[in-house]
Amino acid sequence: MKEKQLKARPGMPILFLTIILYLVAIGLVVLGAILLERERNIGALPLVLGILWLVVGIVPFFGLKVLKPNEALVLTLFGRYTGTLREPGFFFVHPFSVAVNPAAKTKLGQSGDVQTSKQGITISGEGGKVDVESLSKRVSLKAMTLNNAVQKVNDCLGNPVEIGIAVIWRVVDTAKAVFNVDNYKEYLSLQCDSALRNIVRIYPYDVAPNVDTTGDGEPDEGSLRGSSEVVATRIKEEIQSKVHDAGLEILEARITYLAYAQEIAAVMLQRQQASAIVDARRLIVDGAVGMVEMALEKLAQNDIVTLDDERKAAMVSNLLVVLCGNRDAQPVVNSGSLY
Repeated sequence: MKEKQLKARPGMPILFLTIILYLVAIGLVVLGAILLERERNIGALPLVLGILWLVVGIVPFFGLKVLKPNEALVLTLFGRYTGTLREPGFFFVHPFSVAVNPAAKTKLGQSGDVQTSKQGITISGEGGKVDVESLSKRVSLKAMTLNNAVQKVNDCLGNPVEIGIAVIWRVVDTAKAVFNVDNYKEYLSLQCDSALRNIVRIYPYDVAPNVDTTGDGEPDEGSLRGSSEVVATRIKEEIQSKVHDAGLEILEARITYLAYAQEIAAVMLQRQQASAIVDARRLIVDGAVGMVEMALEKLAQNDIVTLDDERKAAMVSNLLVVLCGNRDAQPVVNSGSLY
C-alpha cells in the first residue's frame, strides 16, 4: 500500500458556516416557541428544524483537523484508506473519517514523538486539579532518535561484548508505516536489535589475526573498537533493508556503548596490560641496543679507551641493565686499577 495525499477543504469557512447555522437554529427554536405560544401552528416547523440542527449540527465539528509542521494524519472512512494529511494548517475532512496510528500509545523514549503531547481539558477546583488527556493519533514526520538498551552479544571470536547503538530515523511513507506492520515503533526496535546482533557477530572486539570481516576471503584488520564507523554504516544498511516495507528511513546509526562483558572484562584488561607492557619493553630494548651500539662506536672513533671483547661484553651488560631497568641505577665507583 502506497501513501496518497488527501485533498482537504479549508477548515475556517466550514467552522464559521457551522457556527452561523447553529445561531440560526437557536433563532428558529426561539421563533417556533414564540409562535406556538401565540397558538400558531406554523411555529412547529421552525421549532422542529431548529432542534434537529442543534442535535445534528455538532457532526461537522468532528471533521475539523489541525496539523502542525512535520505531522501527518492517516485517515480511513468506514475501514477504507482515504488518504493522508501532511500539510500544516486547519482543514475539514469527512466528519466520519477516523485517524489511524497503532503506535500512538507506544513510548520508546524517542525525541520529537508527537504521541507524548497532551490534549484535553484542565479542570480546577478547591479539591484539586484534574487533567483530562487524550493521546494524539498524529504520525510524526520528524527525525527521531531510538536508543535501545545495551545488548550482550558474542563477537566472531566468541567473546561476550556489551554494545549499544543510537538510531536516527523518520517516517517517509505513512500508509506503509500504519498498515504494513502492526506497530512500526516496536517493529523498528526489534529490527535494530536483530541487525546489531547480525553485524557484531562478524567482527572481533579488537584486531585479531586471520579474521575476515569484509567477506572477500582475505584477513583484514577490521574490529568493533577500531572500525566503529564501518560497523555503524553496516548496521544502518542492515536496518534499512529490514524496515523499508514499513515506510521508515534510517538516517544515521552510531555506536554509543562498547565494552567487554563483566565476566571477562577483568581478564581482557590484564591481557591488554600485558600486551602494552610487552610493546613497551620491546621499544625500550630497541632503544637501549641502539644507544649501546652508538656508545661503542663513539668510544672507538675518538680513541678514548680500547676495550677487548670481554670488557665490551661487560660494558654492554651494564648499559643494558641501566637502560632497561625499572629503577634508577646505583653507580659503583671503582678507585682501583681498570684491570
